[in-house]
Amino acid sequence: MIKLKVNRKEYAVDVSPDTPLLWVIRETIGLTGTKFGCGAAQCGACTVHLDGEAVRSCVTAVERAAGREVVTIEGLPDDLGMPLKDAWIAEDVPQCGYCQSGQIMAAAVLLRETTRPTDEDIDDCMTGNICRCGTYPRIRRAIHRAAAALSKGTGK
Repeated sequence: MIKLKVNRKEYAVDVSPDTPLLWVIRETIGLTGTKFGCGAAQCGACTVHLDGEAVRSCVTAVERAAGREVVTIEGLPDDLGMPLKDAWIAEDVPQCGYCQSGQIMAAAVLLRETTRPTDEDIDDCMTGNICRCGTYPRIRRAIHRAAAALSKGTGK
């Protein structure tokens, strides 16, 4: 049994230690907001936070997460998650929506570390997250909008 803490809840999972964290999150725990994209850590759809760091869960062995804090899109704290989600809606970011949870999880780490990101900061952070629909300009605007809301303390 491997003990995990996902979204502030304790789990004991009976899986092989080398099982990708993505499959434990989706199939064993039942949280489906984290998506499978490429399986090779190239697209970012599977991004989760591991002790606050954005990681690709498709190539992260579940044993690496044992005893550490895992946060998925479902568990992103409202003080950071809501401004991002509101900005995503305001800027009409999603088209197909498949990459969005990974995009938001990557953006959350950026905004936690950089309160007023430049376009270059955003591009550097988001480079590993692929959007097949090409909504990159809207993603950048949404991140700027969320940063402004966070700096005002409004969350909107």
